[in-house]
Amino acid sequence: MYINVLGAGLAGCEAAYQIAKRGINVKLYEMKPSKKTAAHKSDNFCELICSNSLKAARIESAAGLLKEEMRRIGSLLMECADKCAVPAGGALAVDRDEFSSMVTNAIRNNPLIEVIESEVTEIPHDTITVIATGPLTSDSLADKIIEMCGGSLHFFDAAAPIVTAESIDMNCAFTASRYDKGGDDAYINCPMNKEEYENFHRELVSAERAELHDVDVQNPKVYEGCMPVEILAQRGLDTLRFGPMKPVGLRDPRTNHRPWAVLQLRTENSDKTMYNLVGFQTNLKFPEQKRVFGMIPALKNAEYVRFGVMHRNTFLDSPRVLNSDYSMKSNPKIFFAGQMTGVEGYMESASSGMMAGINAVKRLNNEETVTLSEMNMIGALSRYISNPTVNDFQPMGANMGILPQLEEHIRDKRERAAAYSHRALAELENIKTLLK
Repeated sequence: MYINVLGAGLAGCEAAYQIAKRGINVKLYEMKPSKKTAAHKSDNFCELICSNSLKAARIESAAGLLKEEMRRIGSLLMECADKCAVPAGGALAVDRDEFSSMVTNAIRNNPLIEVIESEVTEIPHDTITVIATGPLTSDSLADKIIEMCGGSLHFFDAAAPIVTAESIDMNCAFTASRYDKGGDDAYINCPMNKEEYENFHRELVSAERAELHDVDVQNPKVYEGCMPVEILAQRGLDTLRFGPMKPVGLRDPRTNHRPWAVLQLRTENSDKTMYNLVGFQTNLKFPEQKRVFGMIPALKNAEYVRFGVMHRNTFLDSPRVLNSDYSMKSNPKIFFAGQMTGVEGYMESASSGMMAGINAVKRLNNEETVTLSEMNMIGALSRYISNPTVNDFQPMGANMGILPQLEEHIRDKRERAAAYSHRALAELENIKTLLK
C-alpha cells in the first residue's frame, strides 16, 4: 500500500512526512531538478521564494499560534525551521538555503518515501493522492486540475530583492528591532528624511514595470500580503510610511529622532551575508529596481543577489471543491494541500499538508478523517476554505478573526490574543489522540 504525493514544496513535504510517520509508503513526485518554474532556483525541496520570514513567533499571535499547533502535532517543517532560525525581531525567519536543505535531507533519507523526479501530467484517480503542486503548478497538470475541479482562479505573487551585506552603506543605516524586540542586530534599518522619501516615492510610482505574460494581466489579483511596493505606493504619498516603511518604534542613533520613513533589511542566512528588503515585493524591471531602490541612502551602492520578481499563482474555488479534511467533494481519494487550496502563507500551506497527509492515511485505513476544532487556527483555516457560504473566495492567512469569539469580552488586544491562543492549545490537547 502507498499514497501518492504530488509536489515537494512545503505542503507536499509535510504531507509525505506525516504519511510516512504513520507507517505508510509514499511516492513523492517532484519535477525539479529536470524542470523548474521561472521563480525556482534551487534543486532542493521546500524552496522559499517570496520571503524567508515565517511571520510572528509569539504564541499570542495568529501566526505564532499556528506554528505552535504544528509543533505540538509533530511538524517536520517546524522542527527544521526552529533549528535554522535567523535573527528577525519578533518573527521566526530562517536561513532559506539551510531550511530547504534540512527538509530535503529528511525526506530523501526516509526509507518509506520514494522520491520520483518526474513531472506529473495525469492525476491518478484510483490511488489515494495528495496534490500539493503549489501555486506554480505546471501548465499541463494545471489544465487537468481545472478540468477536474470545473475551473480555477488565478492571481499574481511578487518576491522582494536580496542584497549583499557588504554592499549596504552602514554609515547611512543602523541595526535595531522595532521597540527593541529581538536584539539590536535583528534588522538593518535604512532611514530616510522627508525630502529623500518624497523623491523616492515619486520615482517609485512612475518607474517602468516588467510585462506580465499570463492571464488577467490587465487587472491581476494579488495577495495583499505580497502586493508589489510600487502598487502600494500608488495608493497615496504616506501609504508606505504606514506600511512596509513605517518608522514607529525606531530611533536613528545619528539624530536621536524617529526617521521620516525606514526600509528594514532582514538577514537571509545565518552568516548574515545577504539581506532581503522587507515588504519590497516588486514587479519593476531589474534596472529600475537598482535605480529607484538606490535612492534609499543605505542602498545607493547595493549589489543584488536576486532582483524582485512577479509570477503567476493559482488557487481553487475551494468552498465549492473541497471538504474541511482537504479531500475533494467529488472524489474522496483525492486531497489537495498548500496555497492551491487558498491558505495564504508558508506555514498555513504546511499545516494544510499536515492535515491532508494525516487524513489520507485515515482514508487508506478506512477510518474517519479529522478536522481540527474551529477554536484551533489549523481547524479554522480548513473550515474557512471549505465553507460553502463563502462567496467570491479569496485566500486567507492565519488571523484571529476566523476563530470563534471568546465568551468573555477582553478589551486589551494583547490579552485577548493570549486568551485565543490559550483556548486553542487547550483544545488541541483534548483532541490530539485523534491525529495518531
